[in-house]
Amino acid sequence: MRLYPNILAQAAFAASLMTSGAAAEVVPQTIPVEPVWSGHPVGFALLTKPPFQFVAYYDAQRRMSVARRSLDSTQWTITKLPSTLGWDSHNYVTLAFDRDGHLHVSGNMHCVPLVYFRSTKPLDATTLERVPAMVGNREQRATYPVFLRDRAGGLVFRYRDGGSGNGDDLYNVYDEKTRSWKRLMNEPLTAGLGRMNAYCSVPERGPDGRFHIVWVWRDTPDCATNHDISYARSDDLVHWMDARGRPLKLPITVETGDIIDKVPPGGGLINVNRELGFDHAGKPVVSYHKYDARGDLQVNVARHDGDGWKIVQVSDWKDYRWNFSGGGSIQVEVTVGAVRPVGDGRLALNYRYPRGSGTWILDEKTLRPIPGAKAPVEPRPVPAPYLKRESDFPGMQKRTRPDSGEPPPGMRFALTWETLGANRDRPRDPPLPEPSMLRVIAVPAAK
Repeated sequence: MRLYPNILAQAAFAASLMTSGAAAEVVPQTIPVEPVWSGHPVGFALLTKPPFQFVAYYDAQRRMSVARRSLDSTQWTITKLPSTLGWDSHNYVTLAFDRDGHLHVSGNMHCVPLVYFRSTKPLDATTLERVPAMVGNREQRATYPVFLRDRAGGLVFRYRDGGSGNGDDLYNVYDEKTRSWKRLMNEPLTAGLGRMNAYCSVPERGPDGRFHIVWVWRDTPDCATNHDISYARSDDLVHWMDARGRPLKLPITVETGDIIDKVPPGGGLINVNRELGFDHAGKPVVSYHKYDARGDLQVNVARHDGDGWKIVQVSDWKDYRWNFSGGGSIQVEVTVGAVRPVGDGRLALNYRYPRGSGTWILDEKTLRPIPGAKAPVEPRPVPAPYLKRESDFPGMQKRTRPDSGEPPPGMRFALTWETLGANRDRPRDPPLPEPSMLRVIAVPAAK
């Protein structure tokens, strides 16, 4: 493998291969950041904003860290923040920029007071400072921080206030002029009313320009108590409606929401597998799993046809049941992707379970699998050779994270590192693995 001192030279080399008649070889570059904690998994973040790239993570001593490099350099400037990771795999770290280029970082939260930092200078992580509050209330039991953009490009922050089985989803919006936050809506988007909470997807802009979300309700910290997969959409993140376009009064509750499938508690529904995709017409298609009449786990897809939600069972797994239950971060045995259009009236849906993995090709009209149909080959976010495990410590797994920023044309980036699997958010006894190297993988886009 050939390495280059900067990604621009690397991209030029890849382009020369493709125009000179040589094989269209994709030549990635690996850019080490520093060794990181590997005792349990927790999410990191990668954000490219030319001319810089930023990574947020926990280092080998579990300190929250933000690294910055120029895109024409492999040298990082690393800033350590006053927040230290425990054993909770919920406590990922995320980052974003406002329209003035100031950096915002949040993470290391699971039902604890808000952890939030903001830079005093644009594009300068070394000026990150702890900000003790955003709006000053309902910030003592924060979890699941998410930064996103409204239709005007404004910075929005979503988080859960409360715990699993008893929590509400709140949204704040940032004002660059006053450098302050306020509530985007007067009410939470979803509310469990002390009886449950909603596990919502991140609002996603669909082909229609609207924001779409799906969620499941959960009654207690026990993941077996997920139920009632639901849907909503919005033009502005403030006013929400159901799939028929009827307004939804906020906060949305289990009694007032648009329920896709009334899966009961213990019915095989889980919050880590409720995915939102779109068909060729831009209609939302929701994928999830539940138990069938035999008690086997099955993957289903749902789409609203104007009169109601049409639900189709996609898998036909025999004598297989994932019996998940309990609290804390669990080992995920099944993954279900979001449907995506692949041309000629067909949709693709990726899956993985203990007996295999693959892609179903669905007939767009019926949403049923087409026997023998094969999925088009898609480029991997990280080339296969870079997904091989390096550590020989038992149980180590390769982790990846895509770039959430704006890479230069002709490039894509991803993070890789290694950790042990989830352990219900409980401490592990020694011996523990050595820290693993966090790397950015820079891949010229194939043509």
